[in-house]
Amino acid sequence: MHHNYYFLRQLTTALGHKLIGMKAVTAFTQNKSELILGFAGEQEEFYIRALLSPQFSALSFPSDFKRARANTMELLQPMQGQTVQEVVQHQNERSFYLKLTADFILLFKLFGNRSNIILYQHEAPVELFRKKLGADADLAPLHMHRPLRQNYEAFAMHHGDLRKVYPTFGDLPALYLAQQQYEEQTLEQKWELVQSMLEMLESPDIYYIIRLNDKLRLSLLPLGEVVYTYTEPLEALNAYTRLYLSETGYERQYTQAKQQLERKLHVTQTVLEQSEAKLHQLKHDRSYSQTADVLMANLTNIPPRATEVELYDFYTDQTRTYKLKQNETPQKFAERLYRKAKNQHVEVKQLEEKVERKLEEVIILEDALQALSEADDYKKLKLYLKTYTSLLTTKQQAQQEAPFRLFETEGFKILVGKSAKNNDELTQRHSYKEDLWLHAKDVSGSHVIIKHQAGKTIPTSVLEKAAQLAAYYSKRKADSLCPVLYTPKKWVRKPKGAAPGAVVVEREKVILVKPDNPFEKNR
Repeated sequence: MHHNYYFLRQLTTALGHKLIGMKAVTAFTQNKSELILGFAGEQEEFYIRALLSPQFSALSFPSDFKRARANTMELLQPMQGQTVQEVVQHQNERSFYLKLTADFILLFKLFGNRSNIILYQHEAPVELFRKKLGADADLAPLHMHRPLRQNYEAFAMHHGDLRKVYPTFGDLPALYLAQQQYEEQTLEQKWELVQSMLEMLESPDIYYIIRLNDKLRLSLLPLGEVVYTYTEPLEALNAYTRLYLSETGYERQYTQAKQQLERKLHVTQTVLEQSEAKLHQLKHDRSYSQTADVLMANLTNIPPRATEVELYDFYTDQTRTYKLKQNETPQKFAERLYRKAKNQHVEVKQLEEKVERKLEEVIILEDALQALSEADDYKKLKLYLKTYTSLLTTKQQAQQEAPFRLFETEGFKILVGKSAKNNDELTQRHSYKEDLWLHAKDVSGSHVIIKHQAGKTIPTSVLEKAAQLAAYYSKRKADSLCPVLYTPKKWVRKPKGAAPGAVVVEREKVILVKPDNPFEKNR
C-alpha cells in the first residue's frame, strides 16, 4: 500500500511542508535503479532516494547521503537551482509532481514495477530516469487527474462493487471490508462500512507496517500482524522501505549465493568422479600397450574398415570387444596406442594432481555452504558475502589455491595448513566444532584437521597418521618423537588481535608420535 493513492495523499502533503521553498541542488545515480534527489533550504537539506527497479520500487528520505567518489552520474541538471513551488497529488492516481520555477515539473509516476521519474519544462519532456519506459515521455502531468463519481448514487448503480466505484482501494482496503462481512450486508450497510473506512484512509492517525500472508506491507488499516506503528508518513515509508529491502534482500542474496555454490559443487563433483574413474582405468585396467599387442597379433583377423571386433586377449585369456575407427587401419591404431603408452605415466600423474585439486575444491565449497547456512540474518550474510567473494564470482573456483594440503585415509579427510595465514583460514573457515583439531605441542607448525563424519568414530590409526602429519609439518620435524595435542575444534578459539596462526586451546589430549608423512610414498 506504499504506492496506494490514499497513502500518497498523506505523503505528498508531508512532502509539501518539507520541500516548498527549497531549491533542487543535485540529482544523481549510483546504480541503474536508484535516483538520489537533493534539495536545500536556508537551514536544512532534504533528500529523496527513489529506488525504481522492476522487482521493487519505493521512495525513502535519508537524513543525509554520502555520495561515492566513482561510478556516479549527474542527472536532471536543467532543474538544478530551481525552487519547489508546489507538490501536487494527482486525483485518484498513484502519481504526483513537483512544480518548480522556470516552468519545470518533476513527475513521480509510481506504478509498481513500471515506476519512473520524468522531468518536463513547458510541459515537454526533458529527461526520463528509466529510459526503457519510453512511452512515459507521452504522459502529461498537468492532465493526469482522474475524477471519479463516488457518491451513493454511483455506489447503488454498481450494486456496491468496490472495483468499479473505488478502483483506488487496492487489496488491503478490500480485505479490511471482507473481514467485516461486507458481502453479507445490505447496500446501505455496505455504504456505511465504506464511509467509515474512508475516514481512516483520508485522515489516518496511525501508519502500520504489517505482516500479511508472510509479506511485509505498509498499511493505513490494522490488518494481519502489526509489526510497527508510526504517526508520520515519511517516517513510516522510511521504515517500511528499509525493512522490506533488508528482508527481501537477505532472501534473494542468500538464495543466489546458495544456488551458485551448489552449482559449482555439482560441477566439481562431476569432474572429480570422471577423473577418478579415468585414473582407476589407467591404473587397474588393461594398458594401452597391452591393447596394441592384441591388435598387432590379430591383424589378419580384423576385417577392413571394421568399427568393432571381438578378439582373443591372451593377457586375460578371454575374448573381448575392441572398438576401432573406420578410417584408421588397425596397425595405425596400434601405433597410436604404443605412443600413448609411453606417456601413460604422465597422464596418471596429471590425473592424480587433478583429483587432489578437485577434492580440495569440494571441501572448500562444502565448507562455504556450511558457513552460509549459519548466516541467518542480513548482517551476517553481508559479512559472509564479503568473506567469500572469491567463491561467488563467475570465474572458475578451480583457480583459487586451497589453503591446505589434503590427505585421505580410511574414508576420512585430513587437512594440513600451508602457512600461518593459511592456518587461520583452515581453522576459522574450513573446520567446524565436531572436527578434530591437532597441532605439535609447544612449537610452531601447521594446524591439522580431521573432518568429522556423522555417526563415525575416528579410528586410532587415522588419529595417529594425522598426528604424524602435525609433527612432520612443525619445528619438531627432525625429532625422533613429538607430542601432538588434539581436541574437538569447538575448544579452539582465536583471541582478538592474536598473530596469524595463534590460537588458545582448551581440554586437549596429547599423543606421542614419530614425525612423518605416511602418505608420501603414495603420492
